Amino acid sequence: MTTFVIGDKVVYPNQGIATIENISTRSFGNQFERFYLLRLMYTSMTVMVPFSNAASVGLRRVTKGTEVNKVLTFLAGGLCECSADWKARFKENSDKMQNGSMLEVAQVLKSLLRLQAEKPLSFREKKMLDRARHLLVSEVSIARSVKAAEAESLLDKALQKAGLALPDSL
Repeated sequence: MTTFVIGDKVVYPNQGIATIENISTRSFGNQFERFYLLRLMYTSMTVMVPFSNAASVGLRRVTKGTEVNKVLTFLAGGLCECSADWKARFKENSDKMQNGSMLEVAQVLKSLLRLQAEKPLSFREKKMLDRARHLLVSEVSIARSVKAAEAESLLDKALQKAGLALPDSL
């Protein structure tokens, strides 16, 4: 099990980058549970995650540079499959977003961009595309220690090689 310390930047799946602001212990009857208090960068909202649930919710460290390179390579070239059935596709993409893996979020982004080139996306898929874009831009920004605009530019250059472009933020 990965443990974090106050000040660590972490990824909270489907929500984005957060900072561990505090670690506390709460009692429930005669049971004690330790919690991470996270502050989400994008919304400044705070979330408490029990130590015992940190792994199951997918809390993880910010990706290192080698993983960012894999994501950029995938966006530039790799094929991406997506189900033709709207419900199946939405479920698959939702699962990938919940998993929190940067590569899976990139798969969602790329498959939705490909789909958008063929036909208009539903409102829910547009929201998911925007969320995937935001999650990738913010994590690349932190992982590479660059401003969001530079992270966006890196992702856009990779996507252009595959004939795609990052969507504007909603």
